[in-house]
Amino acid sequence: MRILALVTQTLGEEGGIGRFNNNFLTALAEMDKIRSIVVLSRGASAGEKFPPRVILKKSLKGKIGFIFSALWTFLTDGPFDLIFCAHINLAPLSAFLAKPAKIPFNILLYGIESWTEPGIFIRWAVKQASLIIAISRYTRRRFLTWSGVNPEKVKVLPPTVEEKFQPGPKPQYLLKRHGLVGKKVLLTVSRLSSKERYKGQDRVIDLIPNLLRKYPNLVYVIAGEGEDRSRLEKMAREKDVEKAIRFIGQIEESELVDLYRTADLFVMPSGGEGFGIVFLEAIACGIPVIGGNQDGSMDALAEGQLGNAVDISHPASLLTALMDGLNKTTQPFSPDKFSRNNFSILLQNIIENIGAPICQG
Repeated sequence: MRILALVTQTLGEEGGIGRFNNNFLTALAEMDKIRSIVVLSRGASAGEKFPPRVILKKSLKGKIGFIFSALWTFLTDGPFDLIFCAHINLAPLSAFLAKPAKIPFNILLYGIESWTEPGIFIRWAVKQASLIIAISRYTRRRFLTWSGVNPEKVKVLPPTVEEKFQPGPKPQYLLKRHGLVGKKVLLTVSRLSSKERYKGQDRVIDLIPNLLRKYPNLVYVIAGEGEDRSRLEKMAREKDVEKAIRFIGQIEESELVDLYRTADLFVMPSGGEGFGIVFLEAIACGIPVIGGNQDGSMDALAEGQLGNAVDISHPASLLTALMDGLNKTTQPFSPDKFSRNNFSILLQNIIENIGAPICQG
């Protein structure tokens, strides 16, 4: 089987979606029935490590450039047996390519972009897909409310947690680098994008004055980069808490595990997560976590069994959770359910339409 994968999320970009795409393509390429996967991506890098069966191609810039590149790749690198569409907005393009060639196409759903009813072309296209894979039960439920797609065609494939995320001592080199020695550390890891303000860093900053009254040695570490950083920095200055907040920018992948280990509590009170793999990464490192109860975070937090799921619309509830969480320690969970091996097994089952208990609604 030869597959064309259309991926708008840059494969080399940090973040949950980029890592999910990488794990998905790797697991897919390892299946015996797959001969090759041609991946068309914005910014696909030759440095990405994939099995030999994965062939990376970089598209032309812009939406029109991507469409032209997809058409050219389909005509010149084909024939293909299947198209994987890694974003719901690419569903019409995928259907346009797949229908005349009489081949199936599948769609990957991540989160907020698939929760509300889109335009007519996307609504038409999703009904043409032979299989739709969502990364959380929450996203699946929200998608089914408007799509009119047969629920049997929509399966759940949660992200995978890498084995490197394990408990360990607080790394002194990071504590010293960021002025965290002897501090109570609150941590958030995410992009700082104006399009992703739902992540909730501002909700936490708003409560820092209250937390400092009980924990004067508290430091809130905000890891990640983006154009929304200046707004958050301004907010910290206006609340006169900039000395208690560290904006440490983009984290090297090699330091991510150690960064989690610096924290006494991980918090991301988001209202728009498709899943929230950072929660599982923090928990696997032995860190207590706080997330929201209004999005896919509930899947990552196992409905509150793995972490504290709070109503983010009530600041008092978040403040209570933060104060309780800063006094807690947690035992790392065994992430077998989210292991790379289980991810591959579930994907194999889904592709072969066998299904598995975790893949149900």
